[in-house]
Amino acid sequence: MKVIKRDGTSVDYDRSKIVIAIEKANAEVPQADRLSRTDIDAIIDGIEAQKRPRILVEDIQDLVEQGLVERNKFHLAKTYIIYRYNRALVRKANTTDESILALLRNENKELAEENSNKNTMIAATQRDYIAGEVSRDLTRRILLPEHISKAHDEGAIHFHDADYFVQPIFNCCLINIGDMLENGTVMNGKLIESPKTFQVACTITTQIIACVASNQYGGQSVDLRHLGKYLRRSREKFKAHISYECAGKVDETTMDRLVMDQLRCELKNGVQTLQYQINTLMTTNGQSPFVTLFLNLQEGDPYIEENAMIIEEVLRQRLEGIKNEAGVYITPAFPKLVYVLDEHNCLKGGKYDYLTELAVKCSAKRMYPDYISAKKMRENYQGNVFSPMGCRSFLAPWQDENGNYKFEGRFNQGVVSLNLHQIGILAHGD
Repeated sequence: MKVIKRDGTSVDYDRSKIVIAIEKANAEVPQADRLSRTDIDAIIDGIEAQKRPRILVEDIQDLVEQGLVERNKFHLAKTYIIYRYNRALVRKANTTDESILALLRNENKELAEENSNKNTMIAATQRDYIAGEVSRDLTRRILLPEHISKAHDEGAIHFHDADYFVQPIFNCCLINIGDMLENGTVMNGKLIESPKTFQVACTITTQIIACVASNQYGGQSVDLRHLGKYLRRSREKFKAHISYECAGKVDETTMDRLVMDQLRCELKNGVQTLQYQINTLMTTNGQSPFVTLFLNLQEGDPYIEENAMIIEEVLRQRLEGIKNEAGVYITPAFPKLVYVLDEHNCLKGGKYDYLTELAVKCSAKRMYPDYISAKKMRENYQGNVFSPMGCRSFLAPWQDENGNYKFEGRFNQGVVSLNLHQIGILAHGD
């Protein structure tokens, strides 16, 4: 039998600990009110007879109290309850010391393995985790109803992100990157105007990503189709410059080639900026931003050709990988990629099948991207195709007072998982 402690950890059942607790209460009452060792063993035998695979430490104490009352040991039961209450007060006074010290000693393996984008050896990460331990403690003892904390401890549910719950911040979000780039945005009290080129748009996007990651918990998603407009702006800028510099000197075909050469260089550098920045930025909570890039070509999009070029470059760079400190190409954890399969790229003779072929090669080597069916999304979401929060979490489309759908600029407030298997076990008591 496993005993679930108050901090949620699991330890092996130890009969002797119950004996010690009862005998400590025994020592506080007159001889006539004490419980014999035979009766102590009988109470513990009753607990063990339930043959639970997992039991909360509070449930053990409740059963002990029940056993004392059944044997008319009311004075002893009161003493045991007071002892239990005093122990609870000690725990409530400060329940985070050991977890924080274990973190600083790098002995908390659960935290060390919790997130692939957090390194617990870095000072900023440790500060975030120390704050998280305090938040988790306050959440468990004060903020959550007792029955919710108990359900979490029993494994019936998992209350996610308790390490941030004490603060009024939110979970995963869909960034409204299109509005921020088109109309400008404000960061650190400074106005960032709409970019004039693709590479500047990529740089601003990464700064927005870093700012969002530092002020929320969870992941964020960015729909790359908003960048197509800025790739076209770069094309128009290069064409105007080359036309001015080379007027009458080269033919139209040569001019187009020169423009495309510069555009491809701009495209490669911009996508590389996204990749390098996301993988090297360190947010204020000591982690790389958890980012998902949504790769979707929408029919009727006036920038669909530019967006096809962007998706191709993203996939090519992900297929190549990124160098580690030894100069060896590896698969970066971020950004996550989600690729949308539609009629024009589902390998049935569509115009953009070449992108899907490249995506499949990338998946075979790098395990990215994930795939979404536009057909199924339209069936499930009123004909709409939109980015998930993170890799797979979707929120149904939201409509404003005028009936217009809003897909971006939204967030999750929090997450709770249900463990149906454990709920069934607890319901049957075995």
